[in-house]
Amino acid sequence: MKPRPRYSHPIHEVIQKRWSPRAFSDRPVSEEQALTLFEAARWAASCFNEQPWRFIWSLKDGSAKYQKLFNCLNESNQEWAGSAPLLILTLTKTTFSATGKANRWASHDLGLAIGNLTTQASLMDLYVHNMAGFSRKEATARFDLPEDLEPLTMIAVGWLGDPETLSDKDQQSEHQVQTRKDLADLFL
Repeated sequence: MKPRPRYSHPIHEVIQKRWSPRAFSDRPVSEEQALTLFEAARWAASCFNEQPWRFIWSLKDGSAKYQKLFNCLNESNQEWAGSAPLLILTLTKTTFSATGKANRWASHDLGLAIGNLTTQASLMDLYVHNMAGFSRKEATARFDLPEDLEPLTMIAVGWLGDPETLSDKDQQSEHQVQTRKDLADLFL
């Protein structure tokens, strides 16, 4: 098990448990479990209740949709993310539905939704690894996205796996204690 860092102040166990593994087991995630994660995301706060987050997702089921998602990942993420039983592409709707004006808060709101999804995953003993390493251009083309849907991240979700299945470099990161900036460094 990954060693726990020292926390400056008490935080809930579900938050302490969260980290982003690269080693996932081959244990499947069910559709019902995936939908529970998205239900948690659905209830996040958003500017004007716009709920600008969107998801393209697939279980690791050999489908064309899963393969399209996987092919959007860069090579270094493909090396380990292929073992995750659930892949998600996150997107934001960059305009408000009522006015068509730019929604400058869409990325913030997506972050809140992913926070809910991640917390729900932790409660279910699932782990989430967010990735920036993918081609937004490929995602836009492969999924024929309209102009106001912007791909932001990809996420691998699954159960903890054996770090020994990873490259030496990735194995090291699985065993390192997480670090963060000091709390005082976050205040201006």
